[in-house]
Amino acid sequence: MKKQTVLITGASSGIGLETARYFLEKGDYVIINSQTESKLREAYHELGAGKNLAMVAGDVSKKATGEAMVQAALEKSGSVDVLINNAGIYENKPFLEVSEAYLDRFLKTNLKGTFFTTQAVIPTMIKQKKGVVINVGTPLVYHAIAESPSTAPISSKGAIHALTLQLAAEFGKENIRVNTVAPGLIRTPMHGSDLDQNSGLHLINRIGEPEEVAHMIHAIAKNQLISGAIISVDGGMGAGHHLS
Repeated sequence: MKKQTVLITGASSGIGLETARYFLEKGDYVIINSQTESKLREAYHELGAGKNLAMVAGDVSKKATGEAMVQAALEKSGSVDVLINNAGIYENKPFLEVSEAYLDRFLKTNLKGTFFTTQAVIPTMIKQKKGVVINVGTPLVYHAIAESPSTAPISSKGAIHALTLQLAAEFGKENIRVNTVAPGLIRTPMHGSDLDQNSGLHLINRIGEPEEVAHMIHAIAKNQLISGAIISVDGGMGAGHHLS
């Protein structure tokens, strides 16, 4: 199978890091990104710092960061095959306590990061007549939890789900596929150490692992018939949950 060049935002830990590791293991070229250069460099060395790997630090809400990732990819292999918009933040805060500045934090990283990084890669994908964009959303867009008030991040993630469908429609004729993976509760640094107490939110009654999300992202990247899809990797969370 031909090597692909894969761009991954938010790749210094969690799902992004494990996704980078999985694509590298499959022999692909990988360009990793994180806003914090020191953390990104640690991930770069953890992943082996090999010839198939490059790093670009920067704020994904700035289109220039996406453009720098594209340039790194073109220098590495001459193509931009897959973009994985993984960079994102999540917190709980009651709706009536959300300020404009607080809401803007999530719109900036989650929505603008996805929007403008995608805008940076699409021109190259159009020239190639092929490409895949995989966004990271959440089943919480459709499965609200009263005890977990999170209107600010969920609003931004809901916008990503909508953006996915619009981009899939706009660029499908260019052979560019756009999808969203919606992970459930995944064991990443974003969540606290007591995450297993919430395993009942998954019908399989356990927390997910980053590798399981990485495997789905890889499968979507390779399957040429999947576009405009919101695919849950959530242990059944989107379908229901246990009462205790």
